[in-house]
Amino acid sequence: MSPLISNDLERIFEKLDKNRDGQVSLEELNWLLERIGVEFSLHELESLVGKPGLDFNEFLFFYKSISAPDSNDGDDGSGSGSSDHEDESDLVKAFNVFDVNGDGYISCEELDSVLRRLGVMEENSSRDCRSMIHVYDTNLDGMLDFQEFKHMMLQNTIS
Repeated sequence: MSPLISNDLERIFEKLDKNRDGQVSLEELNWLLERIGVEFSLHELESLVGKPGLDFNEFLFFYKSISAPDSNDGDDGSGSGSSDHEDESDLVKAFNVFDVNGDGYISCEELDSVLRRLGVMEENSSRDCRSMIHVYDTNLDGMLDFQEFKHMMLQNTIS
């Protein structure tokens, strides 16, 4: 399973929506992005989002647009176009958010740490992280390398 499924995203949205108005303001969204290492000015974020806040469905769309490759149902026949290169670049950025120590692998501890910072996981959730990693850990080393992470992300955007 993907670390950020719909239920996880709903919990993140609820934690971000401090005033409980059903909207995540750009300031609240920017706070989250900064915590995971994505830097935007409020002006850049407003240009990207196009409005002062997001409801839950818009938040889901925003998450999918910045975290997953386009699912265009296959190859357009032109080889690896710029979209494929951008998708790979986005996956590398996402991988680097989780690879806290920069060793090229996502350990259970790193996954747990990032997901707790995002408010997705509770304390003592290492068993859940081990289970998530185990599903995509094809070489059974207990960690995710970039290819395993990429497979996980692509697998979960198709379904």
